[in-house]
Amino acid sequence: MRLVIARCSVDYAGRLTAHLPLATRLLMVKGDGSLLVHSDGGSYKPLNWMSPPCTLATLEPDEDQREAGILELWKVTHTKTADQLIVSIHEVLHDSAHELGADPGLQKDGVEAHLQKLLAEQIELLGEGHRLVRREYMTAIGPVDILATDASGASVAVELKRRGDIDGVEQLTRYLELMNRDPHLAPVRGVFAAQEIKPQARMLAQDRGIRCLVLDYDAMRGLDDSDSRLF
Repeated sequence: MRLVIARCSVDYAGRLTAHLPLATRLLMVKGDGSLLVHSDGGSYKPLNWMSPPCTLATLEPDEDQREAGILELWKVTHTKTADQLIVSIHEVLHDSAHELGADPGLQKDGVEAHLQKLLAEQIELLGEGHRLVRREYMTAIGPVDILATDASGASVAVELKRRGDIDGVEQLTRYLELMNRDPHLAPVRGVFAAQEIKPQARMLAQDRGIRCLVLDYDAMRGLDDSDSRLF
């Protein structure tokens, strides 16, 4: 991974156009070829990015660009769509490369992993007619906990948490955005499932058309007969 802190401006051209004016930013070039542009805020979300497959070329600025203070140009081109991300670098404050090695992936805690296994075995909790397609369905940005189909055969993506908060809804939103680009899966509906879902997360999920499902962990394990309880 290459990390560059630079004063730069960024222009995106393709299916949409966007411009980031001159400022100090972090440019992250990952081993998979992707480029992410970060500011000192906004949590994990980059200001702009180019996902793989893409190529990065370093260009020399022309005379007018040099007079404007540009030292170097990065042109990142998406292989399939020909979208381009142009980074105009005015000053480099830091430039380093690091070999991270193979990543073992996200290790869910015991309860989340068990919830995933139990829901896959009791997929009818999603609703009558639902069928399991697979657990850990891989996308370009990580695995969706469960991919299923509903009674009509439409795809359903399920994200599981012990306690459902806004970050979990955001995570599922990103998965759905990618999966709905796949003509073999689209349209894909989302289900946010957890033992407890915070009110803010539920409101955000409903606003985005994502269904919320509260799971009874003890009942799923057969430790609690919810039908025999008074409350």
